[in-house]
Amino acid sequence: MTTLLWSDDFADDGAPDPARWSHAVGGHGWGNDELQFYTSDRARNARVSGGRLVIEAHAEDWQDRRFTSARLVSRAAWLHARVEVTARLPIGRGTWPAIWMLPSTPGERRWPDDGEIDVMEHVGHDPGVVHASIHTAAYNHVDGTQRTATTAVPDAQEAFHTYAVDWDAESITWSVDGEASFTYAREAAAERDTWPFDTPFHLILNLAVGGGWGGAQGVDDAAFPARFEIDSVRVLGR
Repeated sequence: MTTLLWSDDFADDGAPDPARWSHAVGGHGWGNDELQFYTSDRARNARVSGGRLVIEAHAEDWQDRRFTSARLVSRAAWLHARVEVTARLPIGRGTWPAIWMLPSTPGERRWPDDGEIDVMEHVGHDPGVVHASIHTAAYNHVDGTQRTATTAVPDAQEAFHTYAVDWDAESITWSVDGEASFTYAREAAAERDTWPFDTPFHLILNLAVGGGWGGAQGVDDAAFPARFEIDSVRVLGR
């Protein structure tokens, strides 16, 4: 039996609910040489309209960057839960939408030691392929050792799909529209370098532009503005 712990159905037009979401702001590349500046309180980049959250990237000069976009961070965090996000992905080479989670431990976090759960990533130069990954001290993309899998979702940019993780004390399982696609299991002699997932994590929704992966085949300026649309977010406890 599951219990609804937290949700947002984006029922009220306007700014994203400030009781549920904060904005991460900046244009320093975010560790990936990304090209966008993430703005705050700017409807052009993040708004609720028609029952959906719209994160929209624009090709425009802003704070010494060529693009603007938004990165929303949940004000709640959870330990061992099902997190599901129903979304439609943007179209265009250079777009890099993500649904992902980071730890909410007090003080300064260290990456990748404290862990990362990527519920869904998609790069515009490889349309219709969604990625699921974890990053830890032992398994991370810097070392090329991340634990990851891909799923074909051919109409991911035209239709809404539900991307989810089921996370408990022993494993994390990813699914698309209820179909399991990947499981990362706690190792028998698990140390923190392979399983830093026994602490609450918060949710991040963002649309990056370019970067080492998102921009690996360049950025098509004609693709902008590009929209990442989220229909609902639900977090369920066991």
